[in-house]
Amino acid sequence: MIAEAEIIYQKSIPVLDVQYLCLPKAPMDPIMDVSSSPSSPIFCDLRVPDSVSTDLSRPESMVNFGDVIQTEVMESTTLQFVPNIRSGSYADIGNRDAMEDEHIQIDDLSAHVGSLFGCLVPSAFYAVFDGHGGPDAAAYIRQNAMRLFFEDVDLPQTSDINDSFLEELENSHRKAFLLADLALANECGVSRSSGTTALTAIVLGRLLLVANAGDCRAVLCRKGEAVAMSQDHKPSHPLECQRVKKMGGYIDDGYVNGLLNVTRALGDWDMKLPVGSASPLIAEPEFQKVVLTADDEFLIIGCDGIWDVMSNQEAVSLVRRGLRHHDDPQQCARELVMEALRLNTRDNLTVIVICFSSPDRSDSYTPPRRRFRCCSLSEEARNRLRSLLEGN
Repeated sequence: MIAEAEIIYQKSIPVLDVQYLCLPKAPMDPIMDVSSSPSSPIFCDLRVPDSVSTDLSRPESMVNFGDVIQTEVMESTTLQFVPNIRSGSYADIGNRDAMEDEHIQIDDLSAHVGSLFGCLVPSAFYAVFDGHGGPDAAAYIRQNAMRLFFEDVDLPQTSDINDSFLEELENSHRKAFLLADLALANECGVSRSSGTTALTAIVLGRLLLVANAGDCRAVLCRKGEAVAMSQDHKPSHPLECQRVKKMGGYIDDGYVNGLLNVTRALGDWDMKLPVGSASPLIAEPEFQKVVLTADDEFLIIGCDGIWDVMSNQEAVSLVRRGLRHHDDPQQCARELVMEALRLNTRDNLTVIVICFSSPDRSDSYTPPRRRFRCCSLSEEARNRLRSLLEGN
């Protein structure tokens, strides 16, 4: 049974690395509302309770894995490499009774948020949500994503990507994750036992910023090599296990408090109540960022149904071969899902392939030319051949 990939907005566009004179901020265009239901109303005007701290400094309980890709600061002058963004996605229910994955795919973010980022070009936004305890939490976050991640947070208002911009962008995105988590606590249409992991990827000019809470994964292809852009938040990770225990939780057979096999997620308020109290399960995202160069070919983001049966390098190699063969990220996403199904994954599957440039086919496989060996004929053979040719 196939579940069609939900594309909220997809548009392949050529891009220029230039700055524009922006008009005053205009109302945002509404995002396409697909399969919305009364149980998941559109979120509006969330306010953080006084009992909940919104201090964006990292608390002592947070873990810094230390393997973050080193950040280069973009110069304001025109740069040689400019990403030409195009993407494709695919989803399948897999070996499950219900589909709990959701995703967002926007190749042209400026069409939705206008001048919020000072008209940085290109701009794109992608996200995958892997729900658990029912589909409500993931569906709610997807339906309200533009408001949660862009309208209700303070975004940096500049076209210059520097250290200050990066800090403001991370802070606003961190706040968006925490506000989304609180929104699920306050939404009566979402069960308190429903939750979702979340991974977002935003492209602004040459900057790629990935935020992750849970076990979805982002992998960058750099000259054919897989570069991890996220860290799985699993109880098996020593630092995450240490944090869970420090916050009063425990790990039982790979599950936090014997209930959940991830250490970070949005929702799951039956494990976090009361609001504002410390919890071993948190919604705090971790960030990885990189300045894209011509060596960076594409990014894969996907739910754990893919990564349960495939390594980062295996996924990158499969997509790279596909792009060199047909140059279609949509087909590459489908091929990834089909391969995971062939490998007997047991989960829902959702994946997005985001290309930053056209594939270089110069190193593509070329079948070897057939070579023929020369041989000489005996005098007798030549005479017989001549006789046959002359019709004797």
